[in-house]
Amino acid sequence: MAKKPPEHTPKLLVRQAVAADVPALVDLTARVYTPEWGHSEEMLRSQQTHFAEGQFVVAYEGQIVGYCATFRVDETTALSPHTWMQITGGGMASRHKADGNWLYGMEVVVHPDFRGMRIGQRLYQARKRLCTELKLRGIVFGGRIPGLARNIQRYGSAEAYVQAVVEGKRRDLTLSFQLSNEFQVIGLLKGYVPSDYDSLGYAAHLVWRNPRLLNHPDTPSIPTPQRLPDSVRVASVQYQQRRISSFEEFATQVEYFTDIAADYNADFVTFPELITLQLLSIENEELSPVEAIRKLSHYTPQVKELFTRLAVHYNINIIAGSHPTEQANGDIHNVCYVCLRDGSLHEREKLHPTPSERTVWSITGGDTAATIQTDCGPIGVMICYDSEFPEVARHLTDQGALILFVPFCTDVREGYLRVRYCSQARAIENQCYVVLSGNVGNLPGVNNFDIQYGQSCILTPSDFPFARDGVAADSTPNIETVLFADLSLENLARARNSGAVQNLKDRRFDLYETRWTRKPDIRK
Repeated sequence: MAKKPPEHTPKLLVRQAVAADVPALVDLTARVYTPEWGHSEEMLRSQQTHFAEGQFVVAYEGQIVGYCATFRVDETTALSPHTWMQITGGGMASRHKADGNWLYGMEVVVHPDFRGMRIGQRLYQARKRLCTELKLRGIVFGGRIPGLARNIQRYGSAEAYVQAVVEGKRRDLTLSFQLSNEFQVIGLLKGYVPSDYDSLGYAAHLVWRNPRLLNHPDTPSIPTPQRLPDSVRVASVQYQQRRISSFEEFATQVEYFTDIAADYNADFVTFPELITLQLLSIENEELSPVEAIRKLSHYTPQVKELFTRLAVHYNINIIAGSHPTEQANGDIHNVCYVCLRDGSLHEREKLHPTPSERTVWSITGGDTAATIQTDCGPIGVMICYDSEFPEVARHLTDQGALILFVPFCTDVREGYLRVRYCSQARAIENQCYVVLSGNVGNLPGVNNFDIQYGQSCILTPSDFPFARDGVAADSTPNIETVLFADLSLENLARARNSGAVQNLKDRRFDLYETRWTRKPDIRK
């Protein structure tokens, strides 16, 4: 079998700022604030000197496109009235206190050409992770209110305007963004930045309180090279198949659902198996099933570019269903492209083509099942029929997978129930979460894709910390929709280590084992 190209490296990285970034940050802040008001090299170096771990940058394809500065302060200083110059020491972060119990957000800057890519959201997430790791009370800062000046006559006061924004009666470009990122207004800071004429010098006094600060019972941690979030929000798209006239129309539909999932702050969005067979409805010519699949494979570069771009732009990890892809040796594999929000692309192949896929489309199976490291922990992919083979899920779980994604495509209820029942079993026996996403609707004239039966769902283990029926979210059959669920990784650790049953710990390795073999690399 022909050797696969290496997985793509990340295009977008959120990392700690270093001294070598200073010239680029000077240019970035000058572009955003004008050279007069941008940060000087001295200010930027001082911020890193006082609290290096609180300074973050976002680099996209090697270019720094976002930056935020943070330092620690005591609660009295953080929650009392202040100005930006006072609390930041003139932008030097010189009032940093090594034992301060709050993080103060002194700056967030996003390159104008890269707005709309949720760069600011990524920087806020980095701050929240730092606050959580340091076990601080929360994050506090003064946020701009750029819509105030042009609306002051209508509302009469800054307080009334801010209240209207908080109540959702008015949208403010900056404050509404802060509220959508779970910050709360605790007051107004008058004269915060006098030169901010759009805000009339005011700032909203905003806080985010650390949700992990409560004393949690000790639970064994899940081994991972990075700290895992408390909760992972997943979205599953139950996708309506319909005729389209162009690839651009397909891209518009996919982007619509990605945008919805991102607006609900999902970490992952999952699309169904064989979602791209919709592209065959573009063609008018009569093709045999095998010819149609090979023609569909010609869209592979566009499919990969589309989902990779959407993952970065909407700051969400995308399980892009599956797409029939021609291999270097001429074989056709059913491939799931997993596009992470850092811009990296991963390919996972269906291991077990169904009898119909083998006979009608001449699809052959892949031979590896590896986890994918994400910013929410390791995940695994099982494409439809793969979920009916317990060895696949166990292999992925043994590699550390916490969530298994199952893009599926089934034509009748009996076929769907096979996938669902087996996926529920995989969740129980591996004490993991399983996310199903399927097609609904029909595509007349597309061979072997006439009708669809789907009921997407998000499944959990069956134990006390989880949903009563082991179903975190369920859908109405055959209706286009999007499901959401918040999945607690701590509950997984709790179940695996001290649950009513402990399937992973109680395996009898002295009696049986599962061993995976690797096929030799046969070049044709």
